[in-house]
Amino acid sequence: MRIACEYAPSAASTAIGFFVKTGARDETTSLMGVSHFLEHMMFKGTDTRSAQEVDLAFDSLGAEHNAFTSGEMTAFWGACMPEVLGDVHDVLTDILRPALRQEDFDAEKSVILEEIAMYDDQPFWVLYEKALETYFEHQSIGHRVLGTNDTINAMKRDELAGYFEHRYSADNTIVALAGNVDFDSMVARIENSCSSWATTNVKREYPPVTRTTGELRVPIPNLNQQYIMMLMPSTPFDDERKYAASAVSSILGGGDGSRFHFALVDSGLAEQAATGVDSHDGYGEQIAWAMCKHENGEQVVDIMRAEMQNIANALTQDDLDRVIAKAATESAIRSERPAGSMRRLGSMLTTNGTYLSLEEELHKIESLTLSDLQSAIEAFPWEPHFVAMTDHNT
Repeated sequence: MRIACEYAPSAASTAIGFFVKTGARDETTSLMGVSHFLEHMMFKGTDTRSAQEVDLAFDSLGAEHNAFTSGEMTAFWGACMPEVLGDVHDVLTDILRPALRQEDFDAEKSVILEEIAMYDDQPFWVLYEKALETYFEHQSIGHRVLGTNDTINAMKRDELAGYFEHRYSADNTIVALAGNVDFDSMVARIENSCSSWATTNVKREYPPVTRTTGELRVPIPNLNQQYIMMLMPSTPFDDERKYAASAVSSILGGGDGSRFHFALVDSGLAEQAATGVDSHDGYGEQIAWAMCKHENGEQVVDIMRAEMQNIANALTQDDLDRVIAKAATESAIRSERPAGSMRRLGSMLTTNGTYLSLEEELHKIESLTLSDLQSAIEAFPWEPHFVAMTDHNT
């Protein structure tokens, strides 16, 4: 087990998170959604605590706590005052060895199916999931984090338990600490709690990534707006060009001062229009999306394509200066709370195992040149491989 800490003795609070390198991409298709299901089961009780006692334990310590599952990882964390960090750790390590009772498993199925139904009522989410599973057809990186009605209904408690035993091992877990932490004391406490955790030598698989090209229409009847999404390759997480690619994305569709905002939102053609860079473990994607009236759909698509095609020739130093100023502000805000530092630290180490301080990361952004941005565009052009949009006529 790897333990890391960003020590800030002047901080008023502390935070701890357990990050397990397992997510939707590590699941078989038949067990799609099992990582997220396990996230739920961690809060259903242990051999020493009931589900209610788990919630009361965090509340009695005055701790914020939560968990999340993504395609890359599953994480469980707590933020609290320094004097109770050890107690929060004790609760977290307890729930990370859950009872996985059959009756809890059966009851939680209904909760997850309700969660799937809730997201099925959100048109953008429906488009996003369908787009990814088509774009990454027959590949686990296109798996739905929540799973599907079919996979959740068919899932067995013993299958979930087997997945847990294989992937929730000491050597597949990183503990991230931040804030006003007595590091040596916490290492000793973690060692005492987790020394019995098995080592399984589990490894993530990295098959070649293939991408579907073309267009997809997703029928969602009775929509009052059209949703549009465009996908294209970008930088993986460990590629230094991700900073330049993200800077280009910010200029293109990163807010009120972006090209998309002036061409689409400010002009009244679209309610929302934005871009982003998702850098993952071993691969990355550039995404452009918009939401508009149906009658504006074709025009919005044409303008999105034109803005992306022209971005290489339209970059200015003023654009880059704004990106750098924005990044500095965002970095300062992220670093103000240990909980944010902890999540950044754990996510970074879980994704590629390499540490970079917030100051070092900001320096990389501040050192960007227009030539760097041009090189990123040349390597990862904003030319959509795949376009998906909702169809309200079906």
